[in-house]
Amino acid sequence: MTLRVCLVTPHAWSVPHETNEHVAGLADGLRDRGNDVVVLAPSSRSADLVAGRRALQTGRLEGVVACCPTMPLSARSAVRIPVGLRATAATALRRGGFDVVHGFDPGVAGLSYAALLEAGSTTAATFVDPDRLGFPPRRTQRDRLLARIDTLLATSEEIARRAALRFTGAYSIVPPGVDQALFAPAPKARLVLIESTAGGRPVIRAALRALRGADGWEAILLRTLRMAARPSIPLALRDRVHVRTAPRAEARTQLLREAAIVIPSLDGLARLRDEAAAAGCAIVDPPGVERQPELAAAALLRYLEDEDARVADGERRRVAVADQTFARVAEQVETHYLDARRRRRPRREAGEPLGDREWIVADLHMHTSHSSDCSIEPAALVDHAVTEGLGAIAITDHNVFGGSLETIALARGRPLIVIPAEEVKTESDGEVIGLFLHEEISRGMSFADTLAAIREQDGIVYVPHPFDRLHAIPSPATLHRHLSDIDVLEVYNARLLFDTYNDEALRFARKYGLLQGAGSDAHVLQGVGTGALRMRRFDGPEEFLLSLRSATVLRRPKSLAYLQSLKWVAQVRERVSG
Repeated sequence: MTLRVCLVTPHAWSVPHETNEHVAGLADGLRDRGNDVVVLAPSSRSADLVAGRRALQTGRLEGVVACCPTMPLSARSAVRIPVGLRATAATALRRGGFDVVHGFDPGVAGLSYAALLEAGSTTAATFVDPDRLGFPPRRTQRDRLLARIDTLLATSEEIARRAALRFTGAYSIVPPGVDQALFAPAPKARLVLIESTAGGRPVIRAALRALRGADGWEAILLRTLRMAARPSIPLALRDRVHVRTAPRAEARTQLLREAAIVIPSLDGLARLRDEAAAAGCAIVDPPGVERQPELAAAALLRYLEDEDARVADGERRRVAVADQTFARVAEQVETHYLDARRRRRPRREAGEPLGDREWIVADLHMHTSHSSDCSIEPAALVDHAVTEGLGAIAITDHNVFGGSLETIALARGRPLIVIPAEEVKTESDGEVIGLFLHEEISRGMSFADTLAAIREQDGIVYVPHPFDRLHAIPSPATLHRHLSDIDVLEVYNARLLFDTYNDEALRFARKYGLLQGAGSDAHVLQGVGTGALRMRRFDGPEEFLLSLRSATVLRRPKSLAYLQSLKWVAQVRERVSG
């Protein structure tokens, strides 16, 4: 199956960056597997930006498209995403017609974050840089992003652990990838490659002291960042120690192929270790070296003196990364894409299964006096619903079932369908409504157990107000984990303070092909029917689900302040009279 994939990086493509090397290698690997891959990236080069704008205007997106200028990346999390950046991302995704949108380092305030928010297709996110996790600052913003990501990936267990502290979810590990052909082993020279960073200076000094007595050996202090400070070299070693700058993989290739020993820095380029291993270099990284730099000197001396140990370590490390090719990374990532796409329900056939039935208005979420926070008597509710012209209502009292039974009895002989239901409070993931129940379900169970209890009664799982972040709701990970168990997602709740919460639910339902529900969540009579569906008349749960396929949402809101004040007045009256 050929996929059209959009890889999005927040880092300037015109400047070397470890994440961009991963993106470039993955793009090549996915193309080799027959996929059509486009990379969206910012750039600081005028020529790149002109070409990118032309591509966006014509809709011919291919290769690397520089669609926006580089955003300044700050460690401060107070940075905001410009409106223009989100508009550019939305335009690129719309013009590109992508099956998959894959963002990298979404914890950076930049293009990846914007693209993942705007994508309506299958999405994936990979965390590569563990130091770029500060954006967005608020948990509600992060949850909003996580709800739109189908697959969370990280390039190491440690990065996944750190990312999960802010972006909670189930992470899969994919290797960072290394170009085995580019870094193929070659005959080794008597050369030590020492990565030079500010945090690695104690190790550099210790290694240079060890090198003084190693006649015939030379060393290169390798700067993998252009702006890294130039290290000082002892006068006695200046004829044997040199400084090189190699921020790109191509510039490091010959150095690593010739080097017999590599000493990576603890705060240096993470992929340097894999590149050195692929080149068959012995690597000096003894445990505890961050506290005792002399350990690096001792390990270096051993390799300088013992060629067999040096060669054996290089071969062992080469074998360990032999399967971490970009082809292998692409295979794993493609598998995640396909798994995520299978979670989306297939498009339903056009037509109306119940086209011969009359249209009715159904309010699928309301309460009676059996709920502790509602004073509507079931008899008054039935009379009011009939007067308002409703054809069906669902009684969804909080954690009790008696209201449904009483309302059903009172509605017999009236032109009103009453769905027996209950809004059940879960242990930690908000509430779930069970429709067409037969008996009460206990509150306080896990989300999964609550769904199972509904299924045991052959009920329908209806998730109300899934993104109302002013109240307890299911976590994004819970929603994604139980996508196949959700029958109906409430896309309009008339009592929500912000319409954006309803809009987000509608977007989620459309993306995954979920049936859409709507309700007033009424706690006073005046609120009944303010949120409803226009649907075909049904008989039983099976026909109810069929009818939802052609249903349309009716938004008939009233002032939330007015309805809430009526609820408070009713509660005060009840307390006074009691």
